[in-house]
Amino acid sequence: MSAKKPAPAAVPGTGGITRRKLMQVAGGAAAAASGAGLGLFGGQAPARAQQRTVHVVQWSHFIPAVDQELRRIVGEFEKATGIKVTNEFINLNDITPRAAAAIESKKGADIFQLQWNQAHLFSGGLDNHNDVFQELGGDKVYPFIRAALNVNGTYRGVPFFAVAWGPTYRKDYFKEAGVQRIPQTWDEMLQAGKKLKQMGKPVGQTLGHTIGDAPFFTYPLTWSFGGMETDDKQRVIINSAETRRAVEFMREFWFAACDEGGMAWDDASNNRAFLSEQISMTGNASSIWYKAKFDPKSVAPGMADQIGHFLMPAGPAGRFMMPQPYSHCITDYSPNKREAREYLRFIMKRENYEKWFERNLGFCLGPTAEWEKHPMWDREPAVAPFREMAKYGRSMGFSGPHDRKSSEVQAKYIITDMYARGVKGDSPADAVAWAEKELKIVYGG
Repeated sequence: MSAKKPAPAAVPGTGGITRRKLMQVAGGAAAAASGAGLGLFGGQAPARAQQRTVHVVQWSHFIPAVDQELRRIVGEFEKATGIKVTNEFINLNDITPRAAAAIESKKGADIFQLQWNQAHLFSGGLDNHNDVFQELGGDKVYPFIRAALNVNGTYRGVPFFAVAWGPTYRKDYFKEAGVQRIPQTWDEMLQAGKKLKQMGKPVGQTLGHTIGDAPFFTYPLTWSFGGMETDDKQRVIINSAETRRAVEFMREFWFAACDEGGMAWDDASNNRAFLSEQISMTGNASSIWYKAKFDPKSVAPGMADQIGHFLMPAGPAGRFMMPQPYSHCITDYSPNKREAREYLRFIMKRENYEKWFERNLGFCLGPTAEWEKHPMWDREPAVAPFREMAKYGRSMGFSGPHDRKSSEVQAKYIITDMYARGVKGDSPADAVAWAEKELKIVYGG
């Protein structure tokens, strides 16, 4: 009889979660401030007795001008405070393992820019941010962002932005196909999609294991029909008539309106298909429009002028979106927590954050409703519909908490696979029953 293998060691500071589980859950999730604070330093002048530092690890933005603007703001911060800042811009998917290693070893950057609800996943290794969170918006912060950061009553980070994502479409193709208006409901979306596919320009949507494009679509679709993973007590309630109706709709929509090759697409496939004029519409952030507008030689002439966006259609239960929150999180081991707070207050100060926000050209949503009114939206009508997106935002796991379990569900693509099964031939009842079984493995019950 062979010896029993020892159980995998838990990662310190993560509430007992093993490294393998942590990376599985956080990796799936990685697949997204009002400036009305208490003044630049919260009423406290910075100490200048010695050189102070802050090390920040963050995403390297796909729009170079955005990171350039942040560097400029950081330069102003250094001049004002004497604090030396190291901004390390890295690939988005490399942040999660860097954060995991730093928290396990209790050595590394002072601030990590985390996404989705990774503040929950790394909560044991992150500082209590309640003070600075209240200064930088508090209850004015959108509920879905608060849910991503609030771990058992303690904020383990402060919001930076949320990624705007919604249908991107070709105005000229809509007109040619006889689509008279932007679809406001899923029934209108289906009818428009039928006309577009008949014209040879289908809707492009993936049901694959993508970081963003599949869950951004399938979660809001579920909610709009009234389906939910769990109730507010985190009891699994996915197996409902409302969810079955959503799966039934998706099957009809898929074959009547969509490019059926989209099942195997990754997050870049729909961008390529749209920019090469193979499809008429797809779900995306503003990156497709940005590419057409600022690299016009790479696409058909005049394409940027024909690109528009709109909000996800409403279903019987309403209209919902799932913007992806990004947050700044100070590590618990950091010896520079005061400096880190000064840094966050500075970059989120209205006159600084505004300049950074404008450079994003609709890719990012501000963390409070104040930013829905910003004049940038009026200057860029192509992305203007995104200004309202965050007020329709919900978190994965709704109406239960946005915690480790809801992240594990996303990492396993249970909701997306439920729809893929329905498209591939499972009955709505069977597809939903499968999802119920898988959800109960995660949530219990």
